[in-house]
Amino acid sequence: MSTDLSKGEHTFKVLLYYMFVPIDDPAMLATEQHDLCSELGLRGRILTSKEGINGTVSGPNDACDAYVAHMHADPRFASMVFKVDPANDHVFRKLFVRVKDELVTFRAADAPPVWECTGQHLSPEEWLEMMQRDDVVILDGRTGYEFDIGHFRGAIRPDVDSFREFPEWIENHLGEDKERPILTYCTGGIRCEKLSGWMLKAGFKNVYQLDGGIVSYGKDPNVLGAKWDGKCYVFDERIAVNINHTDDRKVVGRCHHCGAPTETYRNCINVECNLQHLVCPECEQRMEGACSISCQTAPRRHAPQHPHPYHSSATPTT
Repeated sequence: MSTDLSKGEHTFKVLLYYMFVPIDDPAMLATEQHDLCSELGLRGRILTSKEGINGTVSGPNDACDAYVAHMHADPRFASMVFKVDPANDHVFRKLFVRVKDELVTFRAADAPPVWECTGQHLSPEEWLEMMQRDDVVILDGRTGYEFDIGHFRGAIRPDVDSFREFPEWIENHLGEDKERPILTYCTGGIRCEKLSGWMLKAGFKNVYQLDGGIVSYGKDPNVLGAKWDGKCYVFDERIAVNINHTDDRKVVGRCHHCGAPTETYRNCINVECNLQHLVCPECEQRMEGACSISCQTAPRRHAPQHPHPYHSSATPTT
């Protein structure tokens, strides 16, 4: 098996990256990013804020390489890690660059800056070993619909629709586990940077996070995504990607209508609903792309098929 899963004959790349670092003028950085990506022909979504940068872009190999070189030449981002996936074309339709208060919306007033406090990072090999212990709690740091198509074996599914709901949910469901080792993970690592820091400040004693997130875990040549079931939800037109490259992979997604195994997400065809739901081929045909009978018979039924619930202007979430 190949030890570098990002290489191949593909002519395009997808870059996923973030870095928490103080930024004096995030608006200027956003302008610079927009101009740079436009010049290179990159598409995607980039956020800037006073706490750093968070982005995911796609483009031809040479253009992506030039972008990485440019960012690493900036002292603020010299050590920024890029997660790279091969692609056959763009996975975004447009380029969006936004200035935000937070790189990921958490809105916890008591959350410490990431550069001051965050959980202990575990390498993929350390993570695989530790998550098989009997005394750990494995907390998925993503939302429910991301969990439903794929997750680590034994992980807790958070009953949240947005990242900012985590503090209350954790207090209500894990408040008695503050002495136990808590393993947190998310797509690329950025959400766990904030989540683990907040948990430490909230009194949790042993908080860990998967370094580089699920995406890096699936690329590691030693673990090859072991103990991950299903696919990993991503915020671009691919919708979900393979993570487990071993012979032990299970399909965990279930059809919204009949419960059959599936790994296909679709947005409800009713424009007034547009609910993203897992659906098997038979039910998708039977329901004509609708998530319910009421949506199937609704007068306005033709919603554009967006890659995720937040449509084409969604912010990157890693």
